[in-house]
Amino acid sequence: MKRYLLFTVFVSGMTTLAAELAAGRLIGNVFGTSNLVWASIIGLILIYLTLGYFLGGKWADQNPTAGAMYRILAWGAFTIGLVPYVAGPVLKFAATGFEALEVGVMAGSFIAVLILFIVPITLLGTISPFAIRLSVDDTSKAGQISGQIYAISTLGSFIGTFLPTLVTIPTIGTKLTFFSFGIFLLIVALIGLARFASLREMLKLIWMPIVLVAVAILSAGQSLKNSSGQAYETESAYNYIQVQQQNGYTLLKLNDGQGVHSMYHPDTLNYGGPWEQFSVGPFFYPNRKPEDVKRMAIVGLAAGTAARQATAIYGDDLAIDGFELDDQIVEVGEKYFGLNLPNLTVYIGDGRLNLERSPYKYDIIAVDAYRPPYIPPHMTTREFFEIAASHLTDDGVLTLNVGSVPGDRRLIDGLATTMATQFPTIHIMDIPGTLNTMIFATKQPTARDDFTVNLVALGSDPTTHPLLVTAMSATFANFKDGYETATVFTDDLAPIEWIVNDMVVSFVLQGGLEFLQ
Repeated sequence: MKRYLLFTVFVSGMTTLAAELAAGRLIGNVFGTSNLVWASIIGLILIYLTLGYFLGGKWADQNPTAGAMYRILAWGAFTIGLVPYVAGPVLKFAATGFEALEVGVMAGSFIAVLILFIVPITLLGTISPFAIRLSVDDTSKAGQISGQIYAISTLGSFIGTFLPTLVTIPTIGTKLTFFSFGIFLLIVALIGLARFASLREMLKLIWMPIVLVAVAILSAGQSLKNSSGQAYETESAYNYIQVQQQNGYTLLKLNDGQGVHSMYHPDTLNYGGPWEQFSVGPFFYPNRKPEDVKRMAIVGLAAGTAARQATAIYGDDLAIDGFELDDQIVEVGEKYFGLNLPNLTVYIGDGRLNLERSPYKYDIIAVDAYRPPYIPPHMTTREFFEIAASHLTDDGVLTLNVGSVPGDRRLIDGLATTMATQFPTIHIMDIPGTLNTMIFATKQPTARDDFTVNLVALGSDPTTHPLLVTAMSATFANFKDGYETATVFTDDLAPIEWIVNDMVVSFVLQGGLEFLQ
C-alpha cells in the first residue's frame, strides 16, 4: 500500500501545480497575464490549499481509511477536469465585457472563474495530510514519514510546473491540459479505491471518467472567444494567439486581446500605428538618405508589420534581423500577415539575449516588446540600453514603442531618463488617436531641425516612398517637448510593475479605451 500511496501523493502534487499553471493560462486568455492576475491566482490557490490541509487532517482523523482518501481524490480529480468546460461560458461572457471594457462584467467574471477552483484545489489539498495519517503506524517515525510524503508531493509539483507550460498547453491546449491531468489522477483514484476499498466502491464512481470524456468530446472544436471576425486562434507556450479580420484588415491579438500587435492589408502599408514610425529614426541626422540605411533590428517582431513597412521604404537591400520570443507568432505571421520577406532573418528567443549575441551593428534598432501591463523589466534598464547602444552604428538610432495613459507619463519619463544615460539626445512623439508614444534615442547628438530639413527634402523627392513621408510628417506634427527626469531603471531595480499596475488599474476603472500596442 505504501508505494501506491506515495505514487498517489506524487500525482496529486503534480496535478495541483499543473492546475495552477493551466489556471493562469485559462484566465490569462481573457484577463491577461499581468502580475496582478498571477498574484490573484497564486494567492487564492494557496488559500484553497490551506483550507484543504486543515480539512484533510480533520477528515483523516475521523475516518483514517484509504477508501475515504481515494473517494476524496476522485472528486478532486473529476472537478479539476471539469473546470475549463464549466468556466467556458463565464470566460466568453468576460471576453465580451473586455472588448467593451465593462468593468463590472470583467470583475464579476474574474471572481467567478477563480471561485471555480475552490472545490478541486481544496480537495487535492487534503491528500497529503490524509496520506500522512494513513502512513504513520509508528509515532517515533512520524517526522520522517511526513517529510517523505511532502518531499514526494513537492517533486510531483516540480514536474507539474513544467509539463503544462512546455508540453501540454502548446500541443493540446488549455482545456485538454485540465482534462488530461484530471483524468489521469481520476484513474489513479479509482484504482486506489479498487485496491484498498473494494471493486464495488470503485464502480460507484465509474461514471466520472465517462462524463469527463463525454464533456471533452462535446466541447471539442469550440473556440475560446468567438470574437467578431475571428479567423484563427491557438495557444503557444507563451500566449493565446488570435487572428481577427475587420474591414479587410487582418489583426494579431494576444492574450486578453486589448492590443493589436500586428496588422496586415494587401493594398496598403499605412496603418496609422506605431510600426511605420520605426523607419523615421535615421532622419534625425543631417543630410540622411534612405540608401544610407543598411541594417535594422526589430526586438519584438510579432507578425512582421514593421519589417514589411521598412522593406517597402528602404528596399530589399535592407537586412533585417527580427527577434521574437514566440515561434508560433512567427508561424501565424507567415500564414496570415505576409511574413515571407527574403531580407528578413528571424531569431527565436529572448530579445535582449539575442541582440547582445548579434555580431552586427544596426542603423535602426526597433524595440516593440512593450505594452502595459506586459513590459519585460529586463528590456527597460540602463544595462539593456547599453547593449543596444553598443550594437548601433555611429549614426544609428534606437526607437522604442511604449503605451501610456492620458495624464500619466511616468513610464515614458522613466524610460526616457534611463535611455538618456546611454544616448546624448532623446526625441519623443505621441501617435495621434492612440495611447502610444515613440521614443527616439540617437547615438550622436541630433536636433529636431535636421529632421525637419530631411522631411522637406524627402517630400520633394519623387523617389521617396510615400509611407516614409507620411510617417515623418506624423512624427513632425506630434513631437512632444521633452520629458520629466525620473528614476533610472537598472537590472537591480526597475519598478516597472509598480508603475504599470497603478497606471492600468486607474485607467480601466475610468473606462478607458484599448491600447493599440
